[in-house]
Amino acid sequence: MIKSFDEVLDRVKKNEIKKIAVAVAQDEPVLEAVYEAKKLGIAYSVLVGDKDKILDCAKTLNIDLSDFEIIDEPNNQAAALKAVELVSAGKADMVMKGLIDTATFLRAVLDKERGLRTGKILSHVAVFDVPALQRIILVTDAAMNIAPDLMTKKQILENAVQVAKSIGIETPKVAVVAAVEVVNPDMQPTLDAAALSKMNDRGQIKGCIVDGPLAIDNALSEEAAKHKGIVSPVAGKADVILVPNIETGNAMYKTLTYTSNSKNGGILAGAAAPVILTSRADSNESKLYSIALASLVAASK
Repeated sequence: MIKSFDEVLDRVKKNEIKKIAVAVAQDEPVLEAVYEAKKLGIAYSVLVGDKDKILDCAKTLNIDLSDFEIIDEPNNQAAALKAVELVSAGKADMVMKGLIDTATFLRAVLDKERGLRTGKILSHVAVFDVPALQRIILVTDAAMNIAPDLMTKKQILENAVQVAKSIGIETPKVAVVAAVEVVNPDMQPTLDAAALSKMNDRGQIKGCIVDGPLAIDNALSEEAAKHKGIVSPVAGKADVILVPNIETGNAMYKTLTYTSNSKNGGILAGAAAPVILTSRADSNESKLYSIALASLVAASK
């Protein structure tokens, strides 16, 4: 069982160091994160963007970029494509969003000629180190897929399982959550949860243990599961929380971030290489953990 981000960082440091291509790197919080990642031996970075602005940001932060490769490309769209192309050409292992809007960045990631398409669904996987739970949990999908149908949920689940395995959870326990823990024909998330659980039983979803529907209390708390009489290898022990829609995921993500004294990082999974898509509101620590997660996923490919 992986219990903390300290264990995640220890695992990263044992691997061969990976390289990040940063798209539009003239962003102070991102530069701080990649600089710290290099200092800790987690990842090197190639900085793609307006060179003068990148150097101005570094001067403001009082950090030395002399050991960093900088590719001068003042046009944001071209810089994003160049960063993605470095990854698709095998010259970097992952791509990170800098000072560029998400839509433009993702268009580069999904570019038909130079992008990182695999035919899979792209989904966001957030990883939380929650002190009260004394373990790492993954939450998906809080950022990409708005109202996924059953087969989209299957792919989101499989993306999260890959990330879980990459960070050292050998057989992830996946809770497919809904408002209740019984199947109700009037509540589509409970029907999807039951179907995903049965697909796992029949070998259509491999490498993990899936159960659902489970309400969030009996997915995370053994005491709550026991009180409700739920007997399951997942109940109270879930490693992965698969939410029914983006509203649920977003609310859970922000609640954990702002009320639980937790640490978090996240990546986009489903592309040919890890995609680090952080928000300006994310802390430097969160950005560093996202880089660590991406490094582990890159090492597992």
